Amino acid sequence: MNEDIKRIFIDTVTTYNYSDKEVDDNVLHELYELTKWSATSFNSSPLRLVFLKSKEAKDRIGPFLIDSNKEKVKKAPITLIIAMDTMFFNDLPRNFKATDAKVFFENNKELAYATAFRNSSLQAGYFLKAVNALGLDAGPMSGFDNKGVDNEFFKDTSLRSNFLCTLGYGIEPKGKPRGARYEFAEVANII
Repeated sequence: MNEDIKRIFIDTVTTYNYSDKEVDDNVLHELYELTKWSATSFNSSPLRLVFLKSKEAKDRIGPFLIDSNKEKVKKAPITLIIAMDTMFFNDLPRNFKATDAKVFFENNKELAYATAFRNSSLQAGYFLKAVNALGLDAGPMSGFDNKGVDNEFFKDTSLRSNFLCTLGYGIEPKGKPRGARYEFAEVANII
């Protein structure tokens, strides 16, 4: 197996132990540049990213974290709010020129939300692989009050939080030992 593929897809672990090395803002821009070209339905691109680097920014999110995540966020060089724009469809005339896809979503909040959630999650997966490709580590996490985070960071906007993720240059021990994974036959069928 190619060593780069192995490093990006096999050797990665959920990380919560980081070095003090700063993650330069240029790297954050590069992560987005690698992420933005990946596929989403109707090129919807609902992913929105909020990088919390300062102590003040991390303090703002602190009250909305479960206790076991508070220290992880505090110690990480960056905590990222992976969010979605539930009104992504307003940009479809710009981002998807093949047909007027905006009409599918503008009067269907449930479909718009489901599409934003699905595609922002898809983009977040691409983002996490970009993190690994650039030699960083990540600790995706739930365990927070979505409504509280949304009110604190996205009040009066169409943005909503999906999940959180710590980010930085991991050091050993990066996290817990890797858990088991299913075998192909346990989760897949070829019909």
